[in-house]
Amino acid sequence: LFEKEKLMYTFHMTTMIMDGEGSLDREELEFFFMGNPALDQLREKPARLAWLPDSGWKDLQRLEELNASFRGILESILTAAEAWKTWYDLENLESMPLPEEQWNNKLSPFQKLLLIRVFRVDRVPTALKNFIARRLNEHYVQSPSLQYSKILAQSSAHCPILLILSPGADPQSDIYKLAAARGFVGNNFRFLALGQGMAPLAQKHIEKGCQRGCWVLLQNCHLLASWLKSLAKLLEGIQKPHKDFRLWLTTQPIDDFPMSILQNSLKVVTEPPDGLRPNLQGSYANLTDDALQESSHPAYPSLVYVLSFFHAVVQERRKYGKIGWNVAYDFNEADLVISRRLVAMYLDKSLASGDTLPWSTLRYLIGEAMYGGRVTDDCDRRVLVTYLEEYMGDFIFDSYQPFSFCQAGFDYAIPVPGPLAAYRDYIKELPLFNTPEVFGLHENAQIGYFVDSAKKLWEGILKMNFSGSLSSSGGASMREEHIAAIATGIEEKLGFDDLAFGKPEGDYTPTEVVLMQEVERFNSLAERMRTTLNDLRRALRGEIGLSAELEDLANFLVTGFLPRDWARLAPPSLKPLGSWLAHFLRRYDQYKAWIDKGEPWCFWLSGLHIPDSLLTALIQATCRKRGWSLDKSSLLTQVTKFTSPGQIPKKLEHGTYLRGLYLEGARWDIEEGRLARQNPKELTMEMPLIQLIPAESHKVKLRDTLQTPVYATQNRRNAMGEGWIFDVMLHTKEHPSLWILSGVALVLQTDE
Repeated sequence: LFEKEKLMYTFHMTTMIMDGEGSLDREELEFFFMGNPALDQLREKPARLAWLPDSGWKDLQRLEELNASFRGILESILTAAEAWKTWYDLENLESMPLPEEQWNNKLSPFQKLLLIRVFRVDRVPTALKNFIARRLNEHYVQSPSLQYSKILAQSSAHCPILLILSPGADPQSDIYKLAAARGFVGNNFRFLALGQGMAPLAQKHIEKGCQRGCWVLLQNCHLLASWLKSLAKLLEGIQKPHKDFRLWLTTQPIDDFPMSILQNSLKVVTEPPDGLRPNLQGSYANLTDDALQESSHPAYPSLVYVLSFFHAVVQERRKYGKIGWNVAYDFNEADLVISRRLVAMYLDKSLASGDTLPWSTLRYLIGEAMYGGRVTDDCDRRVLVTYLEEYMGDFIFDSYQPFSFCQAGFDYAIPVPGPLAAYRDYIKELPLFNTPEVFGLHENAQIGYFVDSAKKLWEGILKMNFSGSLSSSGGASMREEHIAAIATGIEEKLGFDDLAFGKPEGDYTPTEVVLMQEVERFNSLAERMRTTLNDLRRALRGEIGLSAELEDLANFLVTGFLPRDWARLAPPSLKPLGSWLAHFLRRYDQYKAWIDKGEPWCFWLSGLHIPDSLLTALIQATCRKRGWSLDKSSLLTQVTKFTSPGQIPKKLEHGTYLRGLYLEGARWDIEEGRLARQNPKELTMEMPLIQLIPAESHKVKLRDTLQTPVYATQNRRNAMGEGWIFDVMLHTKEHPSLWILSGVALVLQTDE
């Protein structure tokens, strides 16, 4: 199991034990998984609970009605709102008693988990570990360290050792060390990185290895998936291998890996060290004193530490999800080793010629080639280059102002040059746990990381045991009447007529072409929703068969997620079903107003299926009127102080206003009109209206601004480049590197 899946599995095991003992309330378990999946509009949140997240307010109303244990909880929270807010603001509220003694005495440990879900989703993973430790044992929430000698002791000549890779993990050096320690060197240890045309050589290595008692390491089996069935047959045909023969296989998780190899192998998940200190310790464990003196330049040992710290940072940043990297890159030890050699070569050249250190060359080669060669996203490349600009320069040797990577909670400095042992001792003194500030992120990134972990945990458990624990429960959530009621409720919301837009003369402006295309896509989605919901209700009545697609739809309706069949025809969204439906109806209202009243003064960009088509249309319209060249025109953006369309004095002659964009990684100071540091626990904020005006590119000259990407959702841009819409220039008084490393971006919609 990967680390992220261990808590999911352990909790599932805990609930099965509780179920066997008769101490598990199914409705409470469903609430913990799904919260409040209701699709109806709920009553407005009181002003005294303004600090409570909207999703928490929605869940709280469901919790009040869940069972007798929670009856009165809503009134109690409203009455003692300040006490509950104080508890809500605690860093580790899961370890502290509830604000009111009656609830401390009345609620069981599992029921307190439900309250933590309502108030602070980010604390759910930690609270869950504490619950499992109390219910079972701490052993079940502690991850054992990976020891290859123990893996070898459990293996045999008939049992391949399958190492399942995760991004950043590279077990090759550890296997080399183990082989050398056991005397398998030279021809007794054969290794091969698989790829196109390598199958015959790999087969030859295995055949010789099983005869002579060699170790064979085949790396990256996922890159030669077509040969794996032949490998399975080859292994099945080996009857009497040499007792010392061992076959090591490394692969990333793939769907078409042969089942016979999986069943007969010893499976081990390999993951990179978690935390800066373990990561640095791993890098220095592979170094020798001679390697530290690879260059005779006195700056080399310090630069080895800088590179190792940089390597640890770019790997650890991955754990913060999309605010860390848009794409999870597979940076590994090979990138660090080749970068060290590159630095040694250039330092020796500099020393021989008497020139200054070639910082710009080193930053370019490391940031654009060695590490940057893996990076496919422009914004990610900007982050990588910014780290190198912050870490590599003459300033790191400034004796008047000593350099530090970060001083948040600990002074992360460069150790005084010395032998290898001195560096290892210094690394041992680093904190075991790091705050997001070490990576240039705001402390809110930690909250975002835990919230994302909790949501993935719930989604994983639902997928794992939905058909078991939920469908077999006696609760109303899985009754056919309940599913039919949900389907009927959604159908009632879809009672509007199809949208229609057209002009008799057929002379459409660029924006009217966009409207026509948007209406067509919206109508297709609405029709598909009506058809599938009607078929589902007919299937529940027994009029037609319940197909796999309809059963899938029913499961999504019950769990409150957007059905896959609808998502294919809709704009990208991470919203739960209830919020998505409200968003869908707002889209209808915008289209309807656009058709009836003409082009709006202010566009809600999230309400468009393909928002970038509108931006292109605005440029086209302006270029036609002013005679500009289309390929030499761009969009000039400016954040206004308007917070609602009603404040706009008049329609823009060229361009438009945009509303409903959300800022991540920073907040916007409306009074000063610039970026500012986030407030605690405020992960996103809605931006004021943004003015969008087409302009000739050569006339656009901006200073003190940050080029900020706008994405469709908080999933940002994927490896295929999907998700990016356009860029907005945001004013800043701070150096742009602060916001680049903070992962600042705008999104059209949040996941709430």
